[in-house]
This record gives sequence, structure tokens and C-alpha cells, in this order.
Amino acid sequence: MEQRKPPQHILDVFADPTCVKDIVRGILHTIFFHRYFPCIRPSSIEVLDLTLPLVADPELETLIDTRVGQLIRQLSSTSSPKSSVRGSLVVQFFEKKRRKGGGLGWFTGGAKGDEEVCWESWCLEVTLATPKTEIERTKVMKAIGSTLQKTAMKIITLVNRDKDHIPPITTSETNPFPFHIDLDPRVEGWGKGIGMY
Repeated sequence: MEQRKPPQHILDVFADPTCVKDIVRGILHTIFFHRYFPCIRPSSIEVLDLTLPLVADPELETLIDTRVGQLIRQLSSTSSPKSSVRGSLVVQFFEKKRRKGGGLGWFTGGAKGDEEVCWESWCLEVTLATPKTEIERTKVMKAIGSTLQKTAMKIITLVNRDKDHIPPITTSETNPFPFHIDLDPRVEGWGKGIGMY
């Protein structure tokens, strides 16, 4: 049976250097609030006069802060003659599946054990604007607030509409679905240099 490609949701985010950290953190927490299945105590954060959910889990918060910091360093190290720079974060959710045995060895899938199979992916495309005048800054901040609200609503719409692909919880582990948050390999890494992505 051929494996189905997991849904990939693309979110376009607009920010400036003064608020990019809070905006990206807020969006990541909104995604995890709806896709992180351990018991959590609901909490919230204010980002540009918008209340967003917060997952108060120290390990998750540390990972989010680390990846947001890496994204900000990537954005600030990218020099562009234009007034905006782009970067991406990818969040993937996995289920653990028992690997099928019976092959002839390593090349044919004969290895046994668990494998992680992605069931959902979110790509956060961040555009960092650097306004040069106060008038530009006012326009940019208005656009940032509007984009943040639309992005939060898009997440809520997608998670409420698309539920059929979520695998059943078959373990008693605290978090039944492993996840990864990574800088998009199409933007950073050795693959870009040799044209792999």
C-alpha cells in the first residue's frame, strides 16, 4: 500500500525586527496548542493586541525559543538590497510505526523497530520588513497586525476542518506524537548549495 503524503500547511507571516520573535513564538504556540496532545494547562500570550494560546511546557518552550532564535539569526545575517528578507521554519508531527520485517536486509527494509512517519507539516514563511521612515513603519505595523490575525484564524480553521489524518493514540506515553521544529532546509543548509531543494 502506498503511503499518502501528509498535509502541509503554509503560513505566510509578516514582521519587522522589533516584533518578529513574539510573532513567530505566538504562531508556533498556536499550532502546538491544537496539535500537542499531552495534558496541558491552558495559558495565553498577548502579541500586538491579539490574545494567542500558549503551551506552558518548559521543554517545548525551550525548543521554540531556540528555533526562533536561530531563525532571527538567519534573517539578520541575510543581507538584501531590498527592504525585506525571508526565512522559514517547518513544524512536523510524526507517529511511531512498527517497521515491517521480512526483507533481505538494510537496503530492502528488513530492519525492525520503530520508524517515525510524518502525518502533518506546517511551513511558516516569515518575511522580515525593515521600514525606513516613520510612515513606512506605521503601514508595516498595521499590515503585521492584520497578517497575524489572519494567520491565527487560518490555523484555527485548518485544525478544526482537517482532523481525519490524525493517527489514533496507541501509546500511554506523555506525548504520543513526536515532533520536529527545523529551519527550512530549502533556505539554509548544504542542500541549497548543491541545488537539492
